Amino acid sequence: MTFEEYVGSRGPALYRLARLLTGDEHRAEDLTQEVLSQAYVHWRRISRADRPDVYVRRMLVNANNSWWRRRSNREVVIDAVVDRPHRVDVGGEAADRDEMWRLILGLPDRQRAVLVLRYYEDLDDATIAQILNCSPVTVRTHAMRALANLRERCGVPTTNGSRQ
Repeated sequence: MTFEEYVGSRGPALYRLARLLTGDEHRAEDLTQEVLSQAYVHWRRISRADRPDVYVRRMLVNANNSWWRRRSNREVVIDAVVDRPHRVDVGGEAADRDEMWRLILGLPDRQRAVLVLRYYEDLDDATIAQILNCSPVTVRTHAMRALANLRERCGVPTTNGSRQ
């Protein structure tokens, strides 16, 4: 597969992943372009990998994490609040969609990446582990902690009375 074919088929999905990781469409465009330009330079090596898409997704997650580390101001940009809020079900409690994104963007980088890759990209734990360069057990731990963190922030009580 040529680089142009790869970008044509996977470019929109990479942008969507970047959008979900960053929470900002302009930053997502920049991040996707930055990663694709790096991938272009190394495409011969990347295309020979067992799963080039996993490799490029890892580049995207790593570039996003590096950007957050370099950034001195941790303000989070969200879209304007609409007149009629959309509702999302979170553990039995409804939360405003914009509020939910604010909460997700407030999670630590790894927890946010795990949630996005699992629930929006629909990837399995083994693939997420490859992208994040960790074990599947670590992926499950981050997912449990992220969901517990979100439930706590939304005021949803845990079922067994203890934190997960």
